[in-house]
Amino acid sequence: MTTLLWGVLPYVTFALLVAGLVWRHRYDRFGWTTRSSQVYESRLLNIASPAFHYGILFVLVGHLVGLFVPESWTDSLGVSEHTYHLFSLYGGTAAGVVTVAGIALLLYRRRTNAPVFRATTTNDKLMYVVLVAAIVMGMVAKLAHSSGDGYDYRQSIAPWARSLFTLQPDLVRMQGVPVLYQIHAVIGMALIALVPYTRLVHMFSAPVQYLFRPYLVYRSRDPEQLGPRPERRGWERTGS
Repeated sequence: MTTLLWGVLPYVTFALLVAGLVWRHRYDRFGWTTRSSQVYESRLLNIASPAFHYGILFVLVGHLVGLFVPESWTDSLGVSEHTYHLFSLYGGTAAGVVTVAGIALLLYRRRTNAPVFRATTTNDKLMYVVLVAAIVMGMVAKLAHSSGDGYDYRQSIAPWARSLFTLQPDLVRMQGVPVLYQIHAVIGMALIALVPYTRLVHMFSAPVQYLFRPYLVYRSRDPEQLGPRPERRGWERTGS
């Protein structure tokens, strides 16, 4: 089971992610979209969507730093393990709360607005279940092991995650990991595998080209430079 979960499943996840992105880009480019429902309702969406997207962005950055920035790097910057733990605990919890609040509002909107609910597919429902489960389980695992300096996942989960890129998974690192963190990792891998096959695929469609395209220059019309306006044709007055 250890080999299956931590030595095989990560590569299956990566294969599904890459294969799904290639397939979607090649055969379903017009479906590569969030299928926005803003036309049906925008007031609540304008609150829920930014909360969710900003929250999930900070959650993602926190995971990338925690998994792929070695402890020796933060030590060299003068950041102690206790300081890192506090930042991870409070910063991660705050980002998680904002994310959960955003997705809760999105689900409320989707369930209570009839046109939006009718546009919800089975695929969407599965995506929401896995997404919420991954976020909530991550918060539960973090808070359940928050006493003292908390659980030091940078000595176990992080080295295992980095070892995957060398094609030599360090399975021993995952043997003593708390069950809640293991469940969170498995759900997280399931979510990554689902990304290309759901509306979450739009996360790979960042408008990077806008950073490099030429500026669009807009100029206001100056009435003095337009010359006299032509007379409109119409009824002409007749002399009395």
